[in-house]
Amino acid sequence: MAHLLYRLNQLPEDEIIEIRQLLDDAGIEYYETSAGNWGISLAAIWLHDDSQLEEAKEHLEKYHRYRAQAARQQPVESWWSHARRRPIKVLAFSALIAALFYLLLAPFVAMMTSA
Repeated sequence: MAHLLYRLNQLPEDEIIEIRQLLDDAGIEYYETSAGNWGISLAAIWLHDDSQLEEAKEHLEKYHRYRAQAARQQPVESWWSHARRRPIKVLAFSALIAALFYLLLAPFVAMMTSA
């Protein structure tokens, strides 16, 4: 009987490719279902044979530890470094946010000052 191994909805394509490669290298038989044309079905990897479930879970656990460690080693860009690299974009978004705050708060300020 088929067994759901891993949901693929909202995963990056590189991770899906790496999981397929991992299962292929381990000799684990699987099949995939897609999310369908509208993206509302279950995109997943299913195992043909339940006897391979524990082995597949062990391989996935090792893979997730590796991926988490790799993600931790990547430097995270701070807001200030982003602002220095793209000053016009940051200024434009800051002006947009300020304008939205003004439009949202102006009626309340006018109402409070007239009362």
